Amino acid sequence: MCWECDHPHATREDYLDFVRERMQCHGWAVQGVQGDRNYAPWAYTVGLTAFGKPELVVTGTSLARASDLLHVSAPHLLHADAPEPGEQNPLIGGPLIEIVQVAEPTMHLVTAVELFGPQVKALQLVYADDRGHWPWDVGFCGGRGGQPVLGTRAAHRAA
Repeated sequence: MCWECDHPHATREDYLDFVRERMQCHGWAVQGVQGDRNYAPWAYTVGLTAFGKPELVVTGTSLARASDLLHVSAPHLLHADAPEPGEQNPLIGGPLIEIVQVAEPTMHLVTAVELFGPQVKALQLVYADDRGHWPWDVGFCGGRGGQPVLGTRAAHRAA
């Protein structure tokens, strides 16, 4: 169940206060967006902007898996330079990911934009399927709705 569903009488500002509390405790929060018949779910971080870092986005997988990927990746980003678009990295215990610059963060990261403004930057963690295919490859086996890529793929770079 979503926070807003669990708090039907709360305001949007109440929710933003909840997100701010999560950011104070952990440095960031994860915002999930439910998919529907036409759109795959996605999740993104809220709070990395406060550290001068881009927010992170994962699309096309369950909100639980997206949240796990974000919670594994965000702490590393706080202590290192942001990865470059086109960079590929294997996640320990997870998939191979490629970094894609999100073209229009204001369209997809609503809560981050509400808290930090339209200057929010974001990187998408695009993951390969179990056979090593990417969403831009023929034969990619994604879940229902696929894995939307929210920017243009950059030239591949070794990590």
